Amino acid sequence: MTTTDAAVRYFDTISAALGGLDVFLRDERSPLYRHDLVAKVMAEYLVRLENSFACWKNRLGFMDSFRISRAESGYPVFQNVLELENDRRSAEKRLAGIPEPEVLRAEMADFILRQRAMPHALRKSMAERLYLEEVSEGLIFAPFVLPRTVKVSVNPKTRRPIYVVHWGAFDGTANLPLVYMATLEDSSDNVVRELVSRDGKLDENVKIPLPVEGLLNPELAHRFDDFAEKNSAYSLSPATIAGNLDKDFDALHPKQLRRVVLGPFYSAGITEHNSVVAEVLSKVRREQNAWLLTWTVQEVFSKSEQPARKGLFSSQPAREEFHINTDDLEATRQGVSSYERHALIPHEAYQALYAAGEAQKIFGGYQVHIISNGQVISDV
Repeated sequence: MTTTDAAVRYFDTISAALGGLDVFLRDERSPLYRHDLVAKVMAEYLVRLENSFACWKNRLGFMDSFRISRAESGYPVFQNVLELENDRRSAEKRLAGIPEPEVLRAEMADFILRQRAMPHALRKSMAERLYLEEVSEGLIFAPFVLPRTVKVSVNPKTRRPIYVVHWGAFDGTANLPLVYMATLEDSSDNVVRELVSRDGKLDENVKIPLPVEGLLNPELAHRFDDFAEKNSAYSLSPATIAGNLDKDFDALHPKQLRRVVLGPFYSAGITEHNSVVAEVLSKVRREQNAWLLTWTVQEVFSKSEQPARKGLFSSQPAREEFHINTDDLEATRQGVSSYERHALIPHEAYQALYAAGEAQKIFGGYQVHIISNGQVISDV
């Protein structure tokens, strides 16, 4: 198999996997469907991933190499993510230096007629132009995706506004896309006065055009962006991130933090991070079905809030006590209250693993979802 063949095969399988995940998110029988907001947020980042892979595939038309993390995540190495973001920012300027598609097509036709050969240089220019047009127009999964507020309510007990905020990051060390969702209470006096009515409910007279770019509180929005960017590494546990957030913002009270780790991804003949999976997937008859996508949902939540203390010489703002499930060694290791591991696999590939007697060993501790004929079967 040539390098080009391997690249085409990789992009075909990752496209099939992301398409399968999209089906899973929209399936009313899927566990995420019950959490409609979570499914909607995940769908947004899935679109970013799909657009990124479409751009990377087009980039092969004028670039000779594309590296993935074959032995670990199965995703592109971080350098590709950085280059994609840089290309997005410089696309307009670079497009100005490349002829329009109609001009390029005419030059290619003329070259073929005159030279009786393929116009490779012109084809590369055309591929680069199409790539840059797509990069400049589509949402991509950047190294860091800025936070957005997608839901606002009020806690009737504390009379504080509650925000649901999400953001994304592509971890440069693990080469994994990460999606974060946080539920925060805001005790800032200005926000409480503006959003909370006298009866302790969200003031209906205040129109909030959701989603809001950034944290809803404008006085904390830039600081929160900076915090999210600096505290989104895969090496940090959700408990550590939530604890840092609690310490850095006296007026923000993190009640829940959820992280979705999208990967690893396995593709027959390309990835190498599990020899058993690789060996069995290599026997799947149709290459487009020889893949396995896994993801992990991690969650940490506050079990109580220590009230603020005000004294003559010192004071202490309210602080959260986060629950870590110490009865589960893996939950303790991950620094979470709970976690779920999921695996999505085509029916043909699952049959191959089952027939080889490897399914139980590979999927131990996973919720398995099998995609077949455009539908998802879970709880197998």
